[in-house]
Amino acid sequence: MRILLLALFLLSNLFGIRFEISNTEIKNGQTALIKFEKEDGINYNYAKVEDKKYMIFSDYVFIPVSYYQKPKKLDVVVHYTKNNKEKTKIIPIKVVDGGYEKETLKVDGSKVKLSKENKKRASKEYTEAIKIYNTTTDKNYVDSKFIMPMESKITSDFGRARTFNGTFKSYHSGTDFRAKVGTPIRCVNDGKVVLVKDRFYSGGSIVVDHGHGVYTCYYHMSKFDVKKGQKVKKGEVIGLSGVSGRVTGPHLHFSARVSGVQVDPLQFIKLVNKEL
Repeated sequence: MRILLLALFLLSNLFGIRFEISNTEIKNGQTALIKFEKEDGINYNYAKVEDKKYMIFSDYVFIPVSYYQKPKKLDVVVHYTKNNKEKTKIIPIKVVDGGYEKETLKVDGSKVKLSKENKKRASKEYTEAIKIYNTTTDKNYVDSKFIMPMESKITSDFGRARTFNGTFKSYHSGTDFRAKVGTPIRCVNDGKVVLVKDRFYSGGSIVVDHGHGVYTCYYHMSKFDVKKGQKVKKGEVIGLSGVSGRVTGPHLHFSARVSGVQVDPLQFIKLVNKEL
C-alpha cells in the first residue's frame, strides 16, 4: 500500500497538484480519502463525482461510494484555484463489487407491510433524517482516533442483502453488535447530538454529528442518556441497547453517513484512524 501511495503521489505531479489517495479501487458502500499537499498559491475548493459535490476541508476530502453504485470507473474532479485562477484536475477511481453476503430474516409483519399511518410516519422520519445527513458543518469535532460503540461480538456486517419475511428486500446499512437489553453504548468520538428519537424502523435512535459531513448512528436503543443539541465526548455513555424498532432480537445497530451517503462504518473508522 505504501508503494502504491508513493507512486500515486509522484504521478500526481503530472496532474499539477500533489495528493495521496487511500485506495483507487473502492467497494460499493465504502469510502476513499484523498489528501492534498499544501502548496503556496493553491486553494482546494471541492471535489465532484458525477453530479455529487464533496467539500474539501483544508487539505482532505472523503469520497463515499453508495451501496447501490454499480461497478464502473469514476472520475473525481478536483476544483481548486492556483494563483487565483480556477482549475480542475481528474483523479480516476474504480468501483468494484463488494461481494456482500445474503440473509433472510423474520420480523413483525407490521414492520414490513405498513399501514397507511405507519407509512406516513416512516416517510416523515426518513425525510427528517436525510435533511440532517445532507447538512455539512464547517466545524470538525474529531481530533483523536475513533473507538467502537461497545466491546461485543459482531453478529451482522454492513452490506448484507436482506429479505424480510420472504418478500421485502433491502440491505444491512450498518454493523450489528450483540447486546442484551440494557448494555451501555458509548459514543465513538467527540461530536454533537443532532437526533434523539423513537423511530418506526430504527426504534430508539441517536445520531451524532462529528463535523465535516460525518455522522454516526445508534439504533434499537432502550434508554437515552443524552439530549438533542448536547456536546458529547468520545467514550461517553449515550444510552442503553434495546430491542426497539424492526428487529429480530436485542442488539445495537451502528451505522455511519459521510456527506449524506450510507457507508460501511467499520471501514470508515479504520480509514480515518490510520490518519490520526
